[in-house]
Amino acid sequence: MSYRQLVIGFARSGVLGYGGGPSVIPLIRYEAVDKYKWMSDDDFGDVLALANALPGPIATKMAAYIGYKVKGSMGAVVAILAHILPTIIAMIGLLGFLYALRESSIVSGMIRAVGPIIGVMLTVMAYEFFTKAWKGSGPTGAIILTVVSLVVLQGLGIHPAILIAVFLAAAFIRATVKNNSASTEKGRVQNL
Repeated sequence: MSYRQLVIGFARSGVLGYGGGPSVIPLIRYEAVDKYKWMSDDDFGDVLALANALPGPIATKMAAYIGYKVKGSMGAVVAILAHILPTIIAMIGLLGFLYALRESSIVSGMIRAVGPIIGVMLTVMAYEFFTKAWKGSGPTGAIILTVVSLVVLQGLGIHPAILIAVFLAAAFIRATVKNNSASTEKGRVQNL
């Protein structure tokens, strides 16, 4: 893994990620999982959950983590700068131009046309995560977790970080109890 790959991967996701954090996530996933194989799909899901739970822009948190995983502290710095600098430079350079065309029907039509593409990208990613949940938790568990998440997030208006923290704590407790009961059973078998 090289710094050059980090720069190319995160510059590409930063420049092409129109619409903010949620639209960038599938692009970062493509670079990190599919193209450069910096991590597995499951690892990416864990990074996404962690990044959602922390404050601040999700894309820069993910760039920092992935860059650190690939090349240490300097990799984190390179990934963050590669992700944000092209956008900052382009934004400063094009701000005056776009401001002059703000009333143009062509520009507003272009902006509206990008919305469905982002929606499709997020839907595909949601489907992939649901498929993993289906395999990991089984059909009943996946459906229950999905319904509970929908009710808590949309119905009750609870922040996603709280829900993620609760699910992570529940998974940790479940794994700990399962591990302890397996150890107890193994000890009991050895004593016989």
